[in-house]
Amino acid sequence: MSATSTNTIPLESAESPAARDLFSVSGKLYRLWAERRSMALDNHRVLVVASQLALVVLSNYLAFWLRFDGSIPATELAVCLQTIGLLLAIRAAAFVPFRLYAGLWQYTGVPELCNIVLAVASSTTVFYLAVNALGKTDYSRSIVFIDSMLLVSFLSGIRLSKRVSRRLRRTKGHKRVLIFGAGDAGEMIVRDMHNRPGEYEPLGLVDDDAAKVGQHIHGVPVLGGRRDLGAIIARTQPHELLVAMPGADSETVRSVVEILQPFKVPVTTLPSVRDILDGRVSVNQIRDLTIEDLLPRAAIDLSVEPVRQLITGSRVLVTGAGGSIGSELCRQIAALEPASLVLFERYENSLYTITNDLLDRFGPVAIRSVIGDVTDAKRVNQVLEEYRPQVIFHAAAHKHVPLMEHNPCEAVKNNIVGTATIARAAARWGVERFIMISTDKAVNPTSIMGATKRVGELILQVMSTRSATRFATVRFGNVLGSNGSVIPRFLEQIRAGGPVTVTHPEIRRYFMLIPEAVQLVLHAAALGEPGTVYVLEMGDQIKLVDMARNVIRLAGFVPDEEIPMTFVGLRPGEKLFEELVGAGETAEPSPVQKIMRIRDASRCDPQTLESQINRLVGAAIHGDRTGVVQQLRVMIPSFEPPDAPAAPAPVSGRNRAQGSEGTSRARSRRARRRTRRTADSQRQTPPAEAGSLA
Repeated sequence: MSATSTNTIPLESAESPAARDLFSVSGKLYRLWAERRSMALDNHRVLVVASQLALVVLSNYLAFWLRFDGSIPATELAVCLQTIGLLLAIRAAAFVPFRLYAGLWQYTGVPELCNIVLAVASSTTVFYLAVNALGKTDYSRSIVFIDSMLLVSFLSGIRLSKRVSRRLRRTKGHKRVLIFGAGDAGEMIVRDMHNRPGEYEPLGLVDDDAAKVGQHIHGVPVLGGRRDLGAIIARTQPHELLVAMPGADSETVRSVVEILQPFKVPVTTLPSVRDILDGRVSVNQIRDLTIEDLLPRAAIDLSVEPVRQLITGSRVLVTGAGGSIGSELCRQIAALEPASLVLFERYENSLYTITNDLLDRFGPVAIRSVIGDVTDAKRVNQVLEEYRPQVIFHAAAHKHVPLMEHNPCEAVKNNIVGTATIARAAARWGVERFIMISTDKAVNPTSIMGATKRVGELILQVMSTRSATRFATVRFGNVLGSNGSVIPRFLEQIRAGGPVTVTHPEIRRYFMLIPEAVQLVLHAAALGEPGTVYVLEMGDQIKLVDMARNVIRLAGFVPDEEIPMTFVGLRPGEKLFEELVGAGETAEPSPVQKIMRIRDASRCDPQTLESQINRLVGAAIHGDRTGVVQQLRVMIPSFEPPDAPAAPAPVSGRNRAQGSEGTSRARSRRARRRTRRTADSQRQTPPAEAGSLA
């Protein structure tokens, strides 16, 4: 016998007598279980009906007993006995439409109590009319009223007794929680905690409404207001503080976090109002507070319809598809069902990751994963010729400020040559819209990265006047959670035990969420005004030292005590604050809320810009770092490169940071005083042919 045959189960084995007996026994056991379960349900239903009808009889008898002070006359007792059958029939029928025979008593709430009142009131009315119709005019109206009140009390009490007994048997929760917010969300959370014995124990509530202080919600006291929070925490020693205010602004949440800095108490919160679909909250929705909750503005939430009209059914290409912004662009675009989505990325690992992510999320969408470099003109033209995209989102760039200070030639190649290459190819192959991702560091730049991104903006402005393609630019600030952003760096330092390093105690930055940034980019593409720069209304700039303290606090540590902080001085190319509007620019509202449109009064000459770019690229190709910086200063008069050496020795301490403050301010003053270069670099020449730039 072969090995195969010895390891093969004969097909007819399923029809063997033993198998048939096994299936028969299993079927009988299941039927027996189903019958027993049905019988148990029937018995339970009979018990529910019988108990409620017994209460009908009891309440009616007690109504007579109370009406006559415990001594019912024989004539009245006869009336009671003559009418009790009719009362039972009417009440039994009335309880059906109000579902008093259904429902789980342990979950009795206001809707069930309302049904009880309505059922009793309607059946009482029918009974009284029926009694009078039968000639029993001597039936006391006071008995009818007393009977109804007693029956409502009995039917409600028997249901609530289940909840009361469970409340009395409830064990203390494993996690002692102090709740900030005594509104509707706080009430629902307290109720849900009571319904889940052993998980949470609500110690008390805190609310700024003085009228609520001293009151109780489901037996839990309102202990005080925000000003009393520190003393309340010291007294109650909670395991966790829950911010139960889905509609609270970030300022309120930040103030709570600041009060809690001396205490090692984790902070949790609930989803925002827009994320709570049914208006109800529960302990299952409790989540850790994140740094996004502390942003000094409401999160941006724009209508998707204009973007849907642009993307759905269109051919789209994203450069830098594996980066933080590029990958989120791909996710939101794929959700809008484009005809095709080309992922253009130079790093294979990043491309592999985003490709699989999109396939897992959206299934077999028309994704084309392409490895390529935006500086490779031949490859770029080959890809555009093959896939013919209608919309291009250009997110590929070198973005890290200190790295680009040490590698200015590479910044020029990627941020300028790459932008010119992909823009020229877009014009050549008839792309309808081209959106470039820029940065607030391009405004009055002090860094190589910012200056090269500003040159990229100028390239698109020139291209928009010489091509049918609609070229536009989007500027935004730092993106929370992106590759190389400050938050992951802070978390790494906290996991290592500190110190958390901040460059300067006064340094400030604009911050936004990755989905916000992508929404801005997509809506800018939908607007598609040629040569326009768009920026998001990003609220106030945030001090990085405050953000660092909040991150430490949210990680469960006490700033300066458990995790120290160190000021290390401004890095090459950094400035104390960022700007959204540069010299010669004005901001005005756009058709989309929270997006501003930047108008640039100064227009560079296309041929002059092309000549300057050629000299700049030549210096970059030959590795002439000094020549690159000098040419950037000619092209961007507001560009003030750092006075410090290219690679300074690392320093630390508050004194070094304070010493950097005067230098940074001096740079800003010189940048504002600087004017456009003389007419030697702006001489008028005939415009070049379309697509010949750079």
